[in-house]
Formats: sequence, structure tokens, C-alpha cells
Amino acid sequence: MYYTGIDLHKFTSYLTTVDSSGNIIKEADIKNVDHNFVQYFSDLGNENITTVESTMTWYWLNDLLYSLNIPLVLAHAKYVKAIAYAKVKTDKVDSHTLAQLLRMDYIPVAHKISNDNRLLRDALRARLKIVQRHTSVTNSMHLLLGKYNLDSPEQLENISRFQYDQLF
Repeated sequence: MYYTGIDLHKFTSYLTTVDSSGNIIKEADIKNVDHNFVQYFSDLGNENITTVESTMTWYWLNDLLYSLNIPLVLAHAKYVKAIAYAKVKTDKVDSHTLAQLLRMDYIPVAHKISNDNRLLRDALRARLKIVQRHTSVTNSMHLLLGKYNLDSPEQLENISRFQYDQLF
């Protein structure tokens, strides 16, 4: 059995594969293009299991590896303490650490949302961020108005030019 840790970024990934004894079998720094992953895993044979931290871009990798019949364990980024507290933080070290944690069955597993619910969850998260920003802007405006003892933006019409210049 081979265990592969993947340090996934937006454009590139660093992969480290170890055997059941923990010896490094293969390493690669590749661009995030499907055929690069297909090539990497085609050289290893059939007995593979992989892990990646649950970042914003794991969906496509999960789908690709699923199509190749390679299981992907989604690691909970917050709880992968070995990576978070490492003194040396490089992509190579992180992918190797992930591979070793996977081999020892120490990966804190994160929930993989189903393909059917991904779009809904992402839309709800985007809406939540928009609402939070709207609330922040509204609160900032009320604080600004409060400095000049105003209740609403309409009262700005009644302030002096000097007060207006102080506002903006």
C-alpha cells in the first residue's frame, strides 16, 4: 500500500508518496492539471490512498481521484497539529507529514460534502459573507453619524459645510 500526502495550492501541488514502512517512494511538485496527477499515480500502481487538507480547492482533486479509483481522505486543516506547529514549513515537509500521518492512521478526518450539496453550501457561504459585509458597513455609517449626533443620512443636508468637511 502506498500513502500519498498532497499539499494543494491554487496552481501547484506537492505530492509525497511513502510505502507501508514510511520510506519515500516518490515526490513531485506539479501543476494542478489533471493529466499531471494521472501520470503521477499511473507510475505507482493500484494500491494508493491519498490525503489533502480541507482547503477551498479540494473539490476538483477529490473528483479526479475518485475517477481514478484512488481514495482521498480529507484532513481537517485545523486539527492537523503536526503541520500547524512544525518549525520548518515547506510544501515538501507538509506533504511528507500528511503522507506519514495517513500511513499511521492519524489523519483527523473532515466531512466531505456530497457533490449535490456543494453548490448550495457555497452559495449560502457567499450570501453569509455579503450579509456580514452589509452589516459592517451599516454599523460603520451609524457610528459615523453618531459622532455628529445625527440619526439618519438625511440629516446630512442640514449640517454646516465645516461639519460636512469633517465627515469626509
